[in-house]
Amino acid sequence: MSESDLDATRAPIIEHLKELRDRLIKSAIALLVGMFLAFFLAKPFLEILISPLQGTTQLQLLKPTENIITYFKASLILGGILAAPFIVYQIVAFIVPGLTERERRGLYMIMPLAGVLFAAGVAFSSLVVLPFTLRYLQTFLTDLFKAEYSVGYYMSFVANFVLWVGIAFETPLIIALLARFGVVTPAQLRSTWRYAIVLIAVLAAVITPTPDPFTMSVVMVPLLALYVLGIVMASFTYRSRQVPGSGTPSPKEDTGTGSDA
Repeated sequence: MSESDLDATRAPIIEHLKELRDRLIKSAIALLVGMFLAFFLAKPFLEILISPLQGTTQLQLLKPTENIITYFKASLILGGILAAPFIVYQIVAFIVPGLTERERRGLYMIMPLAGVLFAAGVAFSSLVVLPFTLRYLQTFLTDLFKAEYSVGYYMSFVANFVLWVGIAFETPLIIALLARFGVVTPAQLRSTWRYAIVLIAVLAAVITPTPDPFTMSVVMVPLLALYVLGIVMASFTYRSRQVPGSGTPSPKEDTGTGSDA
């Protein structure tokens, strides 16, 4: 390979790295702006997170700066929620040049749902699941132990919990995108519902920090509903793959409209 060919190969890579750098900087700025706005809402958010403990457990400050650090953690979580749509846009804008026009339209159509679904997951975990979880943990072996948590540990526990539930709530979006790219079909999603129930049960068990089946069911039921929503969204976004150079759907793709032989 000649020197000119090497230079021609390096140029696109350098341009992509520069674009990636710019996208990361913009995302970081958006997160900082979101944190600034969330700084004024962090106290009400903290009150919601610690409300399940009111009257039963008093949080303990083990370090002089732990309260300040906790306040900034709450601002970071809220700032991430506020900045999520813009950050997702930056990710999509970096990927889009390598996609077809059809795939671009699918991304732009579904992208606004990312922030909405994540915020819904955070709200659901904070307002519904977290109280059930803490109630179970506080009543377990109370004759032997007295429940007193440090602020830092409690906030890390809550932050990890709401984060994973928020990510799990992105299930319909992921399904719709896979259907839009022709990776899965609505018919396949409907026919594999038994496997989906098992996977969702495992996911709910991993997300839920308690071993009781009730709390696990509280998480599992909305995830099942989100899977059904994903199938509905897939029926609107699905496009069959095209055989390269033919302009016709691949014969291996199941469009869900034919009958089994």
